[in-house]
Amino acid sequence: MRIGILGAGTMADALGTQWLRAGHDIMVSGRNPVASAALAEKMTTAAHRPGTTAPGVARAGTWAEAAEYGEVVMVAVLEAGLHDVLRAAGPAMRGKPVIDVTNAVGPGAYDVTRSLAELIADSTGGRVVKAFNLCHVDVWRMTPPVFDGRPLAVPLCGDDERALATARTLVTDLGCTPVHGGGLDRAKLLEATAAFMIGLWITGADAQAVLPPLAGSGTHPAN
Repeated sequence: MRIGILGAGTMADALGTQWLRAGHDIMVSGRNPVASAALAEKMTTAAHRPGTTAPGVARAGTWAEAAEYGEVVMVAVLEAGLHDVLRAAGPAMRGKPVIDVTNAVGPGAYDVTRSLAELIADSTGGRVVKAFNLCHVDVWRMTPPVFDGRPLAVPLCGDDERALATARTLVTDLGCTPVHGGGLDRAKLLEATAAFMIGLWITGADAQAVLPPLAGSGTHPAN
């Protein structure tokens, strides 16, 4: 599929390169056209490594061009510039699957009353799915992200089944396991989880160890 990426930073690089290897075509966009073009060239070179079959092609464009290009659009920009980027992208995301990977950063930046994913949905009219926001960018460079023999699980929060199906495809293309996390109203919980866990990791705590495995989490209907 064609993936338009709003952003030309490390998340765009890591996820976009993996999706190129899976055969998708990418357009990245950023504030600096020269830097965006350089990133597209770097991603294409990395995706065409030996052993990769039928990799996709990366190109660069403006915010609006990337939003128009993508059958699905990923928002991967800093929270501080989000409003400006969405305005520059224009109306092309209306009705499209939109993957939001953003996190609010810095002390007090997280807003418990409204998620960035909901803001993006309201601003663009896109079918937003919150995903990929819990892990450091280096995790998304792994091929695949597997820990102790278990593929990484990626929670998805969204309301639109077509958009969720698209997100599940992109998750499995990374070698990860998609997990249904509820509707878009629960994206604020996913963003809060990121804010809390990142705080633990920064202190050197093993954040994964704060939760028991499923077998030790009590009796549930799904069990």
